[in-house]
Amino acid sequence: MSTPRTLFEKLWDAHVVTPETERAPALLYVDLHLVHEVTSPQAFAELAARGLKVRRPERHKATLDHSTPTTPADAEGQRAYITPQAKAQVDALRANCAATGIELFDWDSGKRGIVHVVGPELGLTQPGMTIVCGDSHTATHGAFGALAFGIGSSEVGHVMATQCLLQRKPKTLAITVDGRLPAGCSAKDLILHIIGRIGVAGGTGHVIEYRGSAIEGLSMDERMTVCNMSIEAGARAGLIAVDDTTIEWLRGRERVPQGAAFDAAAAEWRQWRSDDGAGFDVEVRIDASEVKPTLTWGTHPGQVIAVDAPLPAAAPDTVGALSYMGFEGGAGFAGQPVDVVFVGSCTNGRLSDLRDMAAVLRGQHVHPRVRMLVVPGSDAVKREAEAEGIDRVVIEAGGEWREPGCSMCIAMNGDAVKAGQLAVSTSNRNFEGRQGKGARTVLASPASAAAAAIAGCIADPRTYLDAARESADSHSPAARVPSSAASTSTEATA
Repeated sequence: MSTPRTLFEKLWDAHVVTPETERAPALLYVDLHLVHEVTSPQAFAELAARGLKVRRPERHKATLDHSTPTTPADAEGQRAYITPQAKAQVDALRANCAATGIELFDWDSGKRGIVHVVGPELGLTQPGMTIVCGDSHTATHGAFGALAFGIGSSEVGHVMATQCLLQRKPKTLAITVDGRLPAGCSAKDLILHIIGRIGVAGGTGHVIEYRGSAIEGLSMDERMTVCNMSIEAGARAGLIAVDDTTIEWLRGRERVPQGAAFDAAAAEWRQWRSDDGAGFDVEVRIDASEVKPTLTWGTHPGQVIAVDAPLPAAAPDTVGALSYMGFEGGAGFAGQPVDVVFVGSCTNGRLSDLRDMAAVLRGQHVHPRVRMLVVPGSDAVKREAEAEGIDRVVIEAGGEWREPGCSMCIAMNGDAVKAGQLAVSTSNRNFEGRQGKGARTVLASPASAAAAAIAGCIADPRTYLDAARESADSHSPAARVPSSAASTSTEATA
């Protein structure tokens, strides 16, 4: 009888070309390499300098996202790149893809968007794959039972030339979340709660597998949010086992097999889960019922508190972050003034995220002090959101509705928080200066971000969700209350 294996061990074993030794890492085959304009120019240049070709161009897919402006093109079709360097990165990717035969989702493709949004929505991301990208949040794709992680620019070139990658085998960490998320809490609240529990180094050297009834109850969009932020706990990757939710989400996607071929693929995909009795190096258990709307208060994703909790007291391990954020230790967190609200990113830029935001924002108005930016994660998300009228909800409330892109998450495209301003952001990192030099960032769910935009300060989204639910019950059957407002999740149709 074979020894029970974890999902990670199955994925690793299926892709090892040359096993690891004490003196050398394993050689791992890569099924899919996702490419964007920022981390790829050096790799393409290295291949050209050495006279090397892209070994399997069909295994590489490219899109424009990081340096792209989120304002529409002008009447002449010109786009407002923040710097000539940003435009040069886009032009270089276009030229490099044309020269090497790599498919590019360009401005006019209708398929462009943030790399970790378009990969899944097109069905390029599939269970059982190894997936890499020159971007740390590649862990997103682990929601599909795929081993997915970020790589550096030199590794990008290596994957292009060989379709393989040298890797040391990580350890395994099981995070089991049982129970049900309370009403008003989302996957973003859950992953912030988890990171707060295990710390920003809690997953270092490990691949995390998220398990348990609460994880099984999440939609695919929500699972992607959880896996996306695995890197913020120090992990190499995040994984969730394949189940019916995975299969049905993939059914009919453009790049998956169709008809009988899909059913055959789905039968194979179901193997991508841990065996009963498989052992993990570390195990952590979380009670979902303990989760509240959770936000960061400091300068890394592990510095989190519930929205209704006081800020931590000044101490050697908190005073620096409190000072940078302009917060007084022990003061109330709710009520802290907000200048900017950003809804978007590969963490929370999907259709269900925008629905959650709109459910809070509908019929309300953005506080006069606040600038609110809403940026869909892809062209497809933008079209579907506009078909539902979410763009009108944002505009009528006084927010800005933008073109898809990474936007304010990374602030290298013209969308930035000014020095000293406090931003509530649905993105994934709150390091000093992440959203602009001197910017202060609070990470939050789409619902919490919308609540802050309305109140002009850190606010509990449950107040607005309760009001929206009451209004929907009594006046507006068509009004949408987000999945996070209920005790069960619903799937987006993106």
